[in-house]
Amino acid sequence: MIRARVLLRVMFSKVTMKEFEATITDLSHDGRGVARIDGKAVFVAGALPGEEVLLRIRRRHRSFDEAETVELRTRSPHRVEPRCRHYGQCSGCALQHLDAASQIAAKQRVLAENFERIGKVAPAAWLPPLTDQPWAYRRKGRLSVRNVVKKGRVLVGFREEDNPRFVADIEQCEVVHPALGPKIGLLGELVGSLDAAGDIAQIEFAAGDDTVALVFRHLKPLSEQDLAKLTAFAQAHDFAIYLQPGGISSVHPLWPEQPRLAFRIEAGEGVPDVELEFRPLDFVQVNAGMNRRMMARALELLDPQPTDRVLDLFCGLGNFTLPIARRVAEVVGVEGEHGLVERAAQNAMRNGLANARFEVANLFEDQRNAPWARQAWDKLLLDPPRAGADKVLEYLPHRATQRIVYVSCHPGSLARDAGILVQKHGFRLSAAGVMDMFPHTAHVESIALFERG
Repeated sequence: MIRARVLLRVMFSKVTMKEFEATITDLSHDGRGVARIDGKAVFVAGALPGEEVLLRIRRRHRSFDEAETVELRTRSPHRVEPRCRHYGQCSGCALQHLDAASQIAAKQRVLAENFERIGKVAPAAWLPPLTDQPWAYRRKGRLSVRNVVKKGRVLVGFREEDNPRFVADIEQCEVVHPALGPKIGLLGELVGSLDAAGDIAQIEFAAGDDTVALVFRHLKPLSEQDLAKLTAFAQAHDFAIYLQPGGISSVHPLWPEQPRLAFRIEAGEGVPDVELEFRPLDFVQVNAGMNRRMMARALELLDPQPTDRVLDLFCGLGNFTLPIARRVAEVVGVEGEHGLVERAAQNAMRNGLANARFEVANLFEDQRNAPWARQAWDKLLLDPPRAGADKVLEYLPHRATQRIVYVSCHPGSLARDAGILVQKHGFRLSAAGVMDMFPHTAHVESIALFERG
């Protein structure tokens, strides 16, 4: 039996290493090239549409195979040299080899295909794509930590592209906030110097306008010597350091004693900005520059008027709620996480916005009897997670709602919900477009406008 298993393993290994010539015809949802060999789809890392490649099969599945590019036989005119030296090893930015314009075009194509295939709708107009700085944009994220005994060092970074179980061996990151991106290797050295080198599970980072916070998740109590090293590192590099010995509620600052994370958002011409304070593990939009551009577009599409009453669903910290409040009679934000709602209300008070209030509600459960759900709203803004908002759309919007702005992080759920709004509630999809929230990745963020009649 053992001999049979070994023989099977050897045979499978020979099959998976087989090489083929193929033409790449498309990009997959995760940014890999798509080819067909004997009618079977093959997803090819590092390949672009139009290229002829020599590929090597790495993994076989029932309905598709996975492969790597061995040699480029013909090169796409849209191929560029990846800026990051860790490209191909780190899974963070799979599209660095594709020029910026083609990245946007690919995302727009994915959005259009989802509207057509899933929602059976099409926008009356396509909005110009929203873009911002493509590098050093990421202000929020989680870095994995692994003490690799064989290498004699600690690795800090994102997961490997070829094997997500392993941490990529990187020294710097080109897309992470500029105060942190060049110092990923230094974090590895820091953790490697600690008594608890094997007990640090991850490091989360969050950047406000003035402060970059690092949250060290540790599985065992830290020694006084380790605490001193972490404090010295924070002081030397101007970071705020938090510790997380348990769940989210256990997060607390190490240095300084009372760090402050906050960011400002423009609420529109002639209207005062708003400032949102947040905690390091709170959800905030990853890309600060794109968040500002997204806010401007959302306000333009929503067209808030001084007499309007607006409902903001999946409101989080009030990212949209508070700028809207500057321009309308009343806005109510609804969010499922108690802590976020509490901090959203505090942000409203801090900004002197008495016309903004917040409610806690699980929007994936039926809330049709909640007071806010029974009221008439002139306009509605939705910013749901990947699952979308179909549960809410079973009972909202009411007939009084004339305009909806939908911010989406998943084109499939947006397309499904667009079909519901058009076919069930009688809206028209007036406009839609992509927003490049995550440059160099295949992630598609988008925004859509729905109007009555």
